[in-house]
Amino acid sequence: MGLRRILGAVAAVVLIALPALAADLTGQWKAEFDTPIGVQKYTYEFKVDGEKLTGPASAEVMGEKRTVELKEGKIAGDQISFVEMLDMQGQQIRIDYKGQVVGDEIKLTRNVGDFGTEQLVAKRVKP
Repeated sequence: MGLRRILGAVAAVVLIALPALAADLTGQWKAEFDTPIGVQKYTYEFKVDGEKLTGPASAEVMGEKRTVELKEGKIAGDQISFVEMLDMQGQQIRIDYKGQVVGDEIKLTRNVGDFGTEQLVAKRVKP
């Protein structure tokens, strides 16, 4: 077997294994970030099934606490995305999250309806 074939086989195995390694997000992740309406504190309770991401998020905003079920969660390698629906005075606002997993951190961009975009970092809570 030639060196090229061996390297090709090794590369194929690594590419197949990488998504499984990067997708280990199960557990609690916390984020605290400043927004136009003040500091927001989130705890995400991620559950992973293959490339599917589910779970609740607990938020504290302006002294008010709420819990929401995350929707449309996906993991592809080190990329993550999910949706949070926010009920604001009877109107549903879609918050789209997209980010990258880097070790015990997830660097996220959060698009809040037509209101704006925010950057945040969620950190894994050690058991």
